[in-house]
Amino acid sequence: MAGTAAALSWYASSLPPLDFAAARDRSTVVLDREGKLLRPFVTSDGRWKLPVGAGDVDPRYLAMLKAFEDKRFDDHAGIDPLGALRAAGQMLARGRIVSGGSTLTMQVARLLEPRQERSLAAKLRQAARAIALERRFGKTEILDLYLTLAPFGGNLEGVRAASFAYFGKEPKRLSTAEAALLVALPQSPETRRPDRFPEAARKARERVLARVEAAGLATPDEVAAAREEPVPTARRPFPNLAPHVAEQVVAATPGERSQRLTIDARWQASLEQLARERAIGQGPQLSIAILVADNETGEIRASVGGVDYFDAGRAGALDLTQALRSPGSALKPFIYALAFDNGLAHPETMLEDRPTRYGLYVPENFDLGFQGMVSARKALQLSLNLPAVELLSAVGPQRFLSRLKDTGAAIAMPKDGGAPGLAIGLGGLGITLTDLTRLYAGLARGGEVVPLRVKAQASGAAPSSSPPQAGGRESWRLVEPVAAWYVADTLLGAPPPLNAPPGRIAYKTGTSYGYRDAWAVGFDRRHTVGVWVGRPDNGAVPGLVGRIVAAPILFDAFARIGLDTRPFVQPPGTIAASSATLPPPLRHLRQDVPKTVAALATPGLKLAFPPEGARIDLAASAVDGAPQLNLKVSGGVAPFTWLVDGAPVMAAVKRREAAWQPPGKGFVRISVIDAAGASESVSVRLQ
Repeated sequence: MAGTAAALSWYASSLPPLDFAAARDRSTVVLDREGKLLRPFVTSDGRWKLPVGAGDVDPRYLAMLKAFEDKRFDDHAGIDPLGALRAAGQMLARGRIVSGGSTLTMQVARLLEPRQERSLAAKLRQAARAIALERRFGKTEILDLYLTLAPFGGNLEGVRAASFAYFGKEPKRLSTAEAALLVALPQSPETRRPDRFPEAARKARERVLARVEAAGLATPDEVAAAREEPVPTARRPFPNLAPHVAEQVVAATPGERSQRLTIDARWQASLEQLARERAIGQGPQLSIAILVADNETGEIRASVGGVDYFDAGRAGALDLTQALRSPGSALKPFIYALAFDNGLAHPETMLEDRPTRYGLYVPENFDLGFQGMVSARKALQLSLNLPAVELLSAVGPQRFLSRLKDTGAAIAMPKDGGAPGLAIGLGGLGITLTDLTRLYAGLARGGEVVPLRVKAQASGAAPSSSPPQAGGRESWRLVEPVAAWYVADTLLGAPPPLNAPPGRIAYKTGTSYGYRDAWAVGFDRRHTVGVWVGRPDNGAVPGLVGRIVAAPILFDAFARIGLDTRPFVQPPGTIAASSATLPPPLRHLRQDVPKTVAALATPGLKLAFPPEGARIDLAASAVDGAPQLNLKVSGGVAPFTWLVDGAPVMAAVKRREAAWQPPGKGFVRISVIDAAGASESVSVRLQ
């Protein structure tokens, strides 16, 4: 036999090199954060060929494979002399090739270099190739090649693709019957396909089970039970979780054959099922989008782009997390956050909920009623329109819009080309569910907005965003922590949906004009969940109200992913007070103070020092060794109230100059409010 091996080795050296392109051409797979398969894609020629190795399959399947195909695989050098002698004897006795005596290595050689004829010359060529393969690769690598290249009928190649197609699962834990069927199929994949020839598949499985029992790889009882197990008669669909995101990441980096995402497959499957269940009772053309983001990292943990990817009636192929839609009242928390941040209001500041005209614009509450005087906290919890518009008027719609855009949010404005008006606070603009969820996650993070990303980062890799954010920024400061906490604490008290427990989720709903969009976005300490419900074609849906339709889905989504019941961390500088005990400028939103002739002639309030963006050396301005920062204001009406990061540090100061002792270094936001309610803010760095 040594001479035969030497001759075959010489013959192999005369052959052209093997082409391993077939082994390298594999399906692109998209995996979840733990490596579970979310969605595979066919190869360029339409085959399912999932990457797989010996470590990815059931060890008992490998034992069965070797027992049936090549029981001396671990010991021979590519050819099995005893198997070859047996095959030669059968050919001489019957005058034709009965069994080729092929080893697994020879089968790999045939799969790498396919030939139609079954001749002695073809067998010799396979044997020569097998010896060359054994000298180049280890046994595990050769086994990996077989597991990847073996045909299983139709466009299925490799044991992993076959396991998903016939059993709907990874080949890691196969039953005895399943493993036996997968061993039998590659011998004659087209005539034994269980989806077309189940009886032939059953008989082939029976022969493998008989060999398995004889080899002692399974007990007689296990084999008997395996024989009773039905053969699958149809192919199952491959996993198709997070299909929209999977398509986007593959299109963005087509050269990567394996894409790992931040998505949790278990959450994704549960929330896709939730969307399907809730959409059934809402009409055939309605769809639902759900997004779950990790507050700390910005990782997207689940992304449901629509109800059913293959449902054309619901435009299932559209990713509705990226659709620009009117948010209705869902932007109100950010109006309040900016008002709190700029020192215009506090959660207990009293606002007027009464009919008010702003030029030609006359806003109304959703229920067409009025509450009279209400606190900012109650106005936001009840989603009253008139107080929100009053606050937006004080903040300034352009400032509000600019602050949202500064975080990288894509905002679509009406095409009239005019300056933004007060209607933007009630949904008069377009925003995506992704951006809206990101903004709410910023509130949960204490006012710092970070990009959302769906691509998992390799260990030690620099942070990245997906999709890329403008300018490559890693975070944006929307408001200071005090203002963010005020809003979070307020939203925690919003009335929950029917039968839902109160005080568990800080959330807000929204309903767009004409009942076209229903929104609910909420957060706890760990996660932010955004929900959108509507028709993809932007059609009206009677009764489509955020609180009634979207909020129950939001609460159900939190129930499925798990709720973090820890309270939000209260930052220093927050004021716990009633309206009556607040500093006078914060007790009411004072925009209608009677103007005297002198007041009308008073210049507008301006913070003269420090200027915006200043870097201030505290050591240079120290007094008696203690750091001190001089504050100056021009214009406005005395007395003045000074705030740092939203918390008052000096109240009722009549002088236009004041001194403040900073507790330390870092970035701070300094605000001043005059007696007429006007305010001005700057951000500076103390060093």
